Amino acid sequence: MKNAVPKAIAVSHIIDEVLRRDRGRILSGLISRFGDFQMGEDALQEASVAALKHWGRVGIPHDPVAWLMKVGLNKGIDQIRSAQREAIRANDLAISTPNHVYDDIPETIPDERLRLIFTCCHPALEEKSRIALTLRTVCHLTTREIASAFLDNEQTMGQRLSRAKKKIRSKGISFSVPESDGWTERLGTVLSTIYLIFTTGYVREDTGPRDLCEEGIFLMRLLRKLCPNEPEIEGALALMLLTDARRVARIDGDGAIVPIEKQNEEIWQNDMVAEGRSILEDAIGRMQPGPFQIKAAIADCHMLRPKPDWPQMSLLYRALWVFEPTPVVALNWSVVIAETGHYELALQKLDELQSKLKNYQPWYAARGHILAKLGEFSGARNAYIQAIHTAPSDASRKLLERKLDILNLSNQPKCHSQRSE
Repeated sequence: MKNAVPKAIAVSHIIDEVLRRDRGRILSGLISRFGDFQMGEDALQEASVAALKHWGRVGIPHDPVAWLMKVGLNKGIDQIRSAQREAIRANDLAISTPNHVYDDIPETIPDERLRLIFTCCHPALEEKSRIALTLRTVCHLTTREIASAFLDNEQTMGQRLSRAKKKIRSKGISFSVPESDGWTERLGTVLSTIYLIFTTGYVREDTGPRDLCEEGIFLMRLLRKLCPNEPEIEGALALMLLTDARRVARIDGDGAIVPIEKQNEEIWQNDMVAEGRSILEDAIGRMQPGPFQIKAAIADCHMLRPKPDWPQMSLLYRALWVFEPTPVVALNWSVVIAETGHYELALQKLDELQSKLKNYQPWYAARGHILAKLGEFSGARNAYIQAIHTAPSDASRKLLERKLDILNLSNQPKCHSQRSE
């Protein structure tokens, strides 16, 4: 009896770790089998409760993911039978699912995440809803985290997610990867969503046991296998690889972000850099330009040594603007223009974005940087203070504080000793 509480706590920690690492994989499989988001989520919740009791009694199974998947399937079937609805589907599922699933039998669980992403990205849903639903189900981001990413409040985002799930159910949208002729209308959103999974992991300071960068790259590789020789898929994969190769150099010993041009290239993952550049070269060779290829080329130019190729990056942003004429692209282009030495033009373009980006923290950071280059130190100081106040992470804040300190030190009045006559 004395060991019961510590044992239950240990089992609870193990379940939490498995779910943090593989929840998206398990949930995707359950939702795909049942064809219902809520049923899949409920089934996984019940399987987790069952695991807490069963694992504490007989020990941790050899394959916890397979165990949760099989028990979740049984729990879902029980829901269908107890409600006496969808009897045909329940019978079909029962044929392929063991009646008793508590035995420790190793089983390979297919990865259904990509199928679920294509379902979430169905054109019948609004693009914002597509991405939000994918982040909720595949990445297990909380409603609050998703709302924050879209600058929405939590209640509004919760309602959006609920409507999206209901629409998939009411329209009978199938949980499957469409045939090649149905890819065009979904591929752009699928690529953007997988890349958002990657970037969500990249900017997190505490990744925990689950690596969303690794997950995003895995899904993009899987997508490339399903549709080889697709230049935009190759461009997106190249962008991820070139970015992830620098992850170890992104934060310095003091916990501050290190700009790409100042990173120590010797600690980049060279094999990943070489693979990313090779894939990008293949994509460009297909002569079908697209936004992800251009973004990957920009990343490549930014990584060149002894210094980035800023003029080429400016031309690439001009090309990207044709595909994505957004304020954020314009902001990044302005920063690159400043690095080519055209500070006045860069500031002019930045000022034109003020009404659209007045609540966007990087706008203030960019403005501080450009004003400092122009010698307008008071304005630069105010912009940096605003950027620090709204910094999205400690690492970003520390970099900006360092820039502000340098600005303050370089503009202190100099004291001259007076000679006595």
